[in-house]
Amino acid sequence: VKKVGVMARLVLEQRSDFGDYSGSKALTEVLEQENSLSNVRLSPDGRHIHGILRKPKVGLVTFDKYERPQLAQNQKKLDLTRTVPIVDVLYLDHNNNSSGSAGTAVVAVVYENGKAEFWKFQECKAGWHLLQTSDLCNRPGPRVVSVCACSNLIVWCEEQPPSESFSSTRNKLGYCVCRRDFEVEEGAVNLGGVKITLHNNPKFTVVSSGECVHLLPDLTVKPLLSISKFFLSWSPHHDFFRISTTCRNTPLKRLSAKESDFRRLVTDCLGYLAALEPPEIYDFSATGCGGLLLLLSTGWLCLLQKDGMLQQLYKMAENVLVKSGTHTSLCMYQDTLALLVEQNLHLIDINCGRELKKILLKREGLLYANRAERFTPHLLSGTGLFVVVKETDCRDCNSKMKPSDFNTVESNPPAPLLIEAVFEEACKYYQQRSLSSTQLTVDTLKKGGRFQAPISLASILTNYFSTGSRQKTELKALVSLEEVKGSLVRGSAKEVEALCESLVEKEVARVLSSSDLDKEALLYLNSIFNIFPRQAWRAAQAALQLHYNGEGSLCSRAPPDVWKTVLTKSPSSTSPAVLPVFELLCHSVFHFQPSWLPRFLELAQNQGTSGLGGEGRENHMPLYKRALCVLSSLNPDKDQQQDLEVELLLVSWRPNAILQALRILMAKQEWERVIQVAQKFCKQSPLLNKEIFTTLLCEVAQHRHLDPYLDLLWALCPEDLTVTTILNLVLKTLPSPNTPPSSPSFSMSGTASPSPAPFADSNSSQLTIGLLKPLLSKVLQRETKPSQRYADILQSPLFPPPALPRQPPMSANCSLIWLAFTCSCQRIHAMTYLLCSIQTSWHSCLNV
Repeated sequence: VKKVGVMARLVLEQRSDFGDYSGSKALTEVLEQENSLSNVRLSPDGRHIHGILRKPKVGLVTFDKYERPQLAQNQKKLDLTRTVPIVDVLYLDHNNNSSGSAGTAVVAVVYENGKAEFWKFQECKAGWHLLQTSDLCNRPGPRVVSVCACSNLIVWCEEQPPSESFSSTRNKLGYCVCRRDFEVEEGAVNLGGVKITLHNNPKFTVVSSGECVHLLPDLTVKPLLSISKFFLSWSPHHDFFRISTTCRNTPLKRLSAKESDFRRLVTDCLGYLAALEPPEIYDFSATGCGGLLLLLSTGWLCLLQKDGMLQQLYKMAENVLVKSGTHTSLCMYQDTLALLVEQNLHLIDINCGRELKKILLKREGLLYANRAERFTPHLLSGTGLFVVVKETDCRDCNSKMKPSDFNTVESNPPAPLLIEAVFEEACKYYQQRSLSSTQLTVDTLKKGGRFQAPISLASILTNYFSTGSRQKTELKALVSLEEVKGSLVRGSAKEVEALCESLVEKEVARVLSSSDLDKEALLYLNSIFNIFPRQAWRAAQAALQLHYNGEGSLCSRAPPDVWKTVLTKSPSSTSPAVLPVFELLCHSVFHFQPSWLPRFLELAQNQGTSGLGGEGRENHMPLYKRALCVLSSLNPDKDQQQDLEVELLLVSWRPNAILQALRILMAKQEWERVIQVAQKFCKQSPLLNKEIFTTLLCEVAQHRHLDPYLDLLWALCPEDLTVTTILNLVLKTLPSPNTPPSSPSFSMSGTASPSPAPFADSNSSQLTIGLLKPLLSKVLQRETKPSQRYADILQSPLFPPPALPRQPPMSANCSLIWLAFTCSCQRIHAMTYLLCSIQTSWHSCLNV
């Protein structure tokens, strides 16, 4: 009797008759059409209703609720009439969290031909206005069949173009799943490149839930073999697929998303699936946190959890017939599940599977979640918008239902009843183990003082229901711990692995979210990464919310407190084995995704410059040096270590680090990479430009490896460098005549004389003026008063001067002059002038 009375307290309250929406009459007409509810979309804040028109005309109608009704006049509505069918309407700002200002909404209208229109609503301006129109697909003649928005991705399933090699099964496996990054800005939506996630797959319905995308089979098409007996779950950020079926509570298989061919992905499962007859999926609904509600043909309502476990929640009564085509709608509101079957609304407690209330509606409706009241069931029908509230609240019209209202069993506080139940159960327990024939009573337990366990439990329950959330959290944590212990004992190997991964993810997220990380917490975090390295790496990715932005850089949507914990190099520890959080994460990145290490450092530096830790400012050590210390301690392969070291030095953008990276690349003789780095970083500052140029000019004076890149190198010459400076630098760097060449491929040929001949062979490593001429010409041309002496040197003579007499072997400086002008077309004329000055010294010649 009490339960019936309680259930009667939950009733429907009408919130709107559509009179506060623009075009209310047209909205009512749209909702009266057959199967119209399946084509209605509501924005997360409930202010916009979009109706997708399919028959007899194709288009979109929009109905908006204005916070200031006087602004509704003369505002632009998002009403479209098109010849191409609309696949779906996506709400981007609420998924991307980039433009969540009041009165603002951004939607994408995706068409079957692959076109996408991006519209923005601003109440204070002009209502809806078009931001841009883009081609979502990059192949000719696409046909999009389903689309969704997941985090910062637009994901869709499209039909592949016909292929002769695959024509026999093209109609069954002729689809692919694609994705594009997007970012909502003030006046546009930036789209990344198209990437294929899966190809050669059947027609899928893509469903977004949190950071997961579920790929459900299209049951309207005759399935091929066993491909309709399972479905896929894809995690874009963790880069894996999970294969599940509705007749098992655990996933069949988990595979890396690097395998993008659907046929190869499921080959190992087809034999097993052939013997199964799993129930069909009649309806589904995303939970918003990675899970998925599934209504099966058996009458079971199940929850596909984020970790892939399939949990049965509620079994419909035998007299409730649900057939394919029956109108259904379902939605989860924290601990309460709402299921609508035709005109019957069932409210179910998911913790125990008990039906709280059944409400008969006048018309069919559509359940939806409202972002502002996410714990309250909301319903749209042809007559208006409704919410489920307590009957007393409905009369007051000023109080909304809270999450606990659904789970209340009685109107009186539950604590006294639960405490009595605790003592009664304790009486039974102690009586069975007592050797006395005296009957034990509740009063004896309370007054005797010998039985502390029930008294302690009663105290905990009293605090739980009478005090704040802290005690409730402690009790829930205690219960969760007991559940984990039981699951570890009873679970299979796969269940234990999934439980371990979930537990590690929660613990890593909890520790990284701590505002004050002490030594014990840091030691605990180190132990997690040491004992569960792979699970900890995945947990760190989830805690930092790492993902690629489509341009080769890592992005993070983690809150500032998490990054502050990561970048702070405290507290100090006496044990070298206990690493700070940043070094710990670098270890993990190197072991599982070494190519991410430079990108991770770059991301950490960006977070540091934003004030979230200040790049290790407390310890006077920049992050790139901390990352290099980690790299040196790991002892990787020498080539891999040098490559990563160069990348870490370059992403630091520190001048000394960039010069160090250049020296490493020059030692490895990767000259093309050297020039690329020089061209990139010479733009950073004039001082760094000069350092890089002079370093490379010294290399040019040493050997001939850089000759193919001289034009690119001369273009980097600083503005303040003079001819005198260049020649002085070259002369100081020239190798001695007795110095062997820097490489065997540039060895001098067949002479025993230590001094080079005036005409060196083609394999000589000596620098010539002919090679320096373009640089010297460039520098002379930009000098305000060019020296007539150098200008004369670089001008071609009108007639060849007489040949000079042979001279005995000269010093290395004079040898440069001989070799230089023998390799240039102006050599004889230039020698006539310069030899007069060489008699004293080459240096004094330059200083005149």
